[in-house]
Amino acid sequence: MPGWLVALLAVATGMTVANLYYAQPLLSSLSGVFHTSTATTGALITLTQVGYVIGMLFLVPLGDRLEKRNLIAVLLAITTLALVAAGLATSFPMLLIASLVSGATSVVAQILVPFAAGLAPDHARGRIVGRVMSGLLTGILLSRTLSSLVSDLTDWRVVFLGSAGLMALLAVALRVALPRQAPTTTIPYHHVLRSTVRLVRTHPALLRRGLYQAAMFGAFSAFWTTVSFVLTGPRFHYSEIGVGVFALVGAAGAVIAPFAGRWADRGLVRPMTGAAFAVAALAFALAGFGGHSIVLIALAAVLIDMAVQTALVLGQHTVYQLDPAARARLNSAFIAMFFVGGAIGSQLGSVFYHAGGWTAVTGLGAALPLVALLYWTTERRHRADTKPNTAIL
Repeated sequence: MPGWLVALLAVATGMTVANLYYAQPLLSSLSGVFHTSTATTGALITLTQVGYVIGMLFLVPLGDRLEKRNLIAVLLAITTLALVAAGLATSFPMLLIASLVSGATSVVAQILVPFAAGLAPDHARGRIVGRVMSGLLTGILLSRTLSSLVSDLTDWRVVFLGSAGLMALLAVALRVALPRQAPTTTIPYHHVLRSTVRLVRTHPALLRRGLYQAAMFGAFSAFWTTVSFVLTGPRFHYSEIGVGVFALVGAAGAVIAPFAGRWADRGLVRPMTGAAFAVAALAFALAGFGGHSIVLIALAAVLIDMAVQTALVLGQHTVYQLDPAARARLNSAFIAMFFVGGAIGSQLGSVFYHAGGWTAVTGLGAALPLVALLYWTTERRHRADTKPNTAIL
């Protein structure tokens, strides 16, 4: 698998998943523009992630049923139109609907990851998936910085319109560069959807890894949805550019992805998963106790992002080996489960911040990985974590 193709897939996943997060550092501004409350404005992130879950359930399984290059091009074309609508929105409901659609079609990122896994040789699959996933997390985190800078220099509408242009260019680039990859099944679409649900019942490890990541991504979303309110509030008085620069600190967490891939290839999935849960819980404790120190909050952000990225790469490495002919459907179920956790975490983060401030948010964030850690202790290890059906519930 050529290095340039791995790099292209990493950039593409980062660019598409960034569409889910451009609005996060703009929530304070959007609240003033559309005259909405903090909790209501936070629903923009929640609804975008709900759209992503819908796309994971109903669009990503098509990656096993259709030729992937054409599917990717069509989805990116719809994403482009939805982002144009978001950039031209004249009301908050219109922005919500456009974000729901763009969130649903931005699942291109999760079609590209199993695409990469399918092209990679068995002995290097974890490493290559880790590199592609590092692009995904970098896109999530840098999207906040880019959004803040562009919004401060121009207008929030340019953020969405600019992303629409990038999606159009990406559609052309991927259509030209990606190799043709034939469908792995010919069963009808409704059978594809039914088989996706059946995979969750057939492979206990899929359900377990999905629940692990739901807890981690819920904590991650709670942190990043509310930290902009903390930074722009009376404690720090940051501008939108300041919030964007802060997000660059969190991007350092993306460097862990290749290491997580190597740990997976070496059979260290289970111990490193437990370590990721523990690090995430400690990071939220650090953020809570250091609520008046930007250095401690920044350190917590890096640790949270590293822990979430580690758990994600380890989880995908496990899931992709369950059934090579159903990787798109396996990924669909896995990502849908943890994005449900992310959507719930975003909304709970806004509610908890409104009710109890930053202390309440960090308490919520610490509790979620601790619950996952307790669940992790019930896992029994047979032979190897990376083989199908080794995690017994």
